[in-house]
Amino acid sequence: MDNVKNTKKVYDLGDRTFIFAKNVRLFIKTLPKSIANNEDSKQVIRSSGSVGANYREANEALSKKDFMMKIKISRKEAKESGYWLRLINETNDLENSNTALELIQEATELKKILSAILEKSK
Repeated sequence: MDNVKNTKKVYDLGDRTFIFAKNVRLFIKTLPKSIANNEDSKQVIRSSGSVGANYREANEALSKKDFMMKIKISRKEAKESGYWLRLINETNDLENSNTALELIQEATELKKILSAILEKSK
Protein backbone atom coordinates (compact mmCIF):
# COMPACT_ATOMS: atom_id res chain seq x y z
CA MET A 1 0.00 0.00 0.00
CA ASP A 2 1.26 3.47 -0.77
CA ASN A 3 2.37 5.30 2.37
CA VAL A 4 1.16 2.36 4.44
CA LYS A 5 3.51 0.15 6.39
CA ASN A 6 3.31 -3.63 6.93
CA THR A 7 1.97 -4.67 3.55
CA LYS A 8 2.98 -8.29 4.17
CA LYS A 9 -0.08 -10.39 5.05
CA VAL A 10 -0.38 -11.10 8.75
CA TYR A 11 -2.16 -14.28 9.77
CA ASP A 12 -2.70 -13.53 13.46
CA LEU A 13 -6.15 -11.96 13.38
CA GLY A 14 -5.50 -9.74 16.40
CA ASP A 15 -2.42 -8.29 14.70
CA ARG A 16 -4.16 -8.12 11.35
CA THR A 17 -7.08 -6.10 12.73
CA PHE A 18 -4.63 -3.76 14.48
CA ILE A 19 -2.67 -3.21 11.26
CA PHE A 20 -5.94 -2.57 9.40
CA ALA A 21 -6.96 0.15 11.88
CA LYS A 22 -3.46 1.66 11.78
CA ASN A 23 -3.39 1.68 7.96
CA VAL A 24 -6.82 3.33 7.84
CA ARG A 25 -5.49 6.10 10.07
CA LEU A 26 -2.41 6.57 7.91
CA PHE A 27 -4.62 6.72 4.80
CA ILE A 28 -6.97 9.27 6.41
CA LYS A 29 -4.02 11.60 7.02
CA THR A 30 -3.54 11.85 3.23
CA LEU A 31 -7.07 13.02 2.44
CA PRO A 32 -7.86 16.52 1.23
CA LYS A 33 -9.45 18.68 3.92
CA SER A 34 -13.21 19.04 3.51
CA ILE A 35 -16.30 18.85 5.69
CA ALA A 36 -17.36 15.56 4.09
CA ASN A 37 -13.91 13.98 4.44
CA ASN A 38 -13.73 15.11 8.05
CA GLU A 39 -17.06 13.47 8.92
CA ASP A 40 -16.42 10.32 6.87
CA SER A 41 -12.94 10.04 8.38
CA LYS A 42 -14.35 10.10 11.91
CA GLN A 43 -16.74 7.29 10.98
CA VAL A 44 -14.12 5.05 9.36
CA ILE A 45 -11.63 5.63 12.16
CA ARG A 46 -14.22 4.49 14.70
CA SER A 47 -15.39 1.46 12.74
CA SER A 48 -11.91 0.29 11.73
CA GLY A 49 -10.72 0.43 15.34
CA SER A 50 -13.83 -1.39 16.53
CA VAL A 51 -13.07 -4.40 14.31
CA GLY A 52 -10.02 -5.30 16.39
CA ALA A 53 -11.35 -4.07 19.71
CA ASN A 54 -14.41 -6.30 19.47
CA TYR A 55 -12.35 -9.23 18.20
CA ARG A 56 -10.14 -8.94 21.28
CA GLU A 57 -13.20 -8.71 23.52
CA ALA A 58 -14.57 -11.85 21.88
CA ASN A 59 -11.41 -13.70 22.83
CA GLU A 60 -12.03 -12.75 26.46
CA ALA A 61 -15.74 -13.61 26.35
CA LEU A 62 -17.35 -15.14 29.41
CA SER A 63 -19.72 -17.31 27.40
CA LYS A 64 -20.25 -18.65 23.90
CA LYS A 65 -23.19 -16.25 23.48
CA ASP A 66 -20.96 -13.31 24.43
CA PHE A 67 -18.24 -14.57 22.06
CA MET A 68 -20.71 -14.82 19.16
CA MET A 69 -22.10 -11.33 19.82
CA LYS A 70 -18.64 -9.72 19.88
CA ILE A 71 -17.63 -11.49 16.66
CA LYS A 72 -20.89 -10.30 15.03
CA ILE A 73 -20.13 -6.74 16.10
CA SER A 74 -16.58 -7.04 14.78
CA ARG A 75 -17.92 -8.32 11.44
CA LYS A 76 -20.45 -5.48 11.29
CA GLU A 77 -17.69 -2.94 11.92
CA ALA A 78 -15.53 -4.46 9.15
CA LYS A 79 -18.47 -4.15 6.76
CA GLU A 80 -19.07 -0.57 7.86
CA SER A 81 -15.39 0.29 7.42
CA GLY A 82 -15.55 -0.92 3.83
CA TYR A 83 -18.59 1.29 3.24
CA TRP A 84 -16.90 4.46 4.55
CA LEU A 85 -13.69 3.73 2.65
CA ARG A 86 -15.63 3.23 -0.57
CA LEU A 87 -17.54 6.45 0.00
CA ILE A 88 -14.31 8.37 0.61
CA ASN A 89 -12.69 6.82 -2.45
CA GLU A 90 -15.62 7.52 -4.76
CA THR A 91 -16.14 11.13 -3.64
CA ASN A 92 -12.52 12.25 -3.98
CA ASP A 93 -10.05 12.38 -6.83
CA LEU A 94 -7.31 10.61 -4.90
CA GLU A 95 -3.77 10.10 -6.09
CA ASN A 96 -3.58 7.11 -3.74
CA SER A 97 -6.91 5.56 -4.73
CA ASN A 98 -5.15 2.19 -4.92
CA THR A 99 -4.53 2.41 -1.17
CA ALA A 100 -8.24 2.97 -0.60
CA LEU A 101 -9.03 -0.05 -2.77
CA GLU A 102 -6.55 -2.19 -0.83
CA LEU A 103 -8.13 -1.11 2.46
CA ILE A 104 -11.61 -1.86 1.10
CA GLN A 105 -10.34 -5.31 0.09
CA GLU A 106 -8.89 -5.87 3.56
CA ALA A 107 -12.20 -4.85 5.17
CA THR A 108 -13.95 -7.39 2.92
CA GLU A 109 -11.45 -10.12 3.79
CA LEU A 110 -11.80 -9.42 7.51
CA LYS A 111 -15.59 -9.60 7.19
CA LYS A 112 -15.29 -12.98 5.46
CA ILE A 113 -12.88 -14.33 8.09
CA LEU A 114 -15.19 -13.20 10.89
CA SER A 115 -18.16 -14.77 9.09
CA ALA A 116 -16.24 -18.05 8.88
CA ILE A 117 -15.48 -17.88 12.62
CA LEU A 118 -19.19 -17.41 13.30
CA GLU A 119 -20.14 -20.36 11.11
CA LYS A 120 -17.59 -22.65 12.75
CA SER A 121 -18.65 -21.53 16.23
CA LYS A 122 -22.31 -22.50 15.82
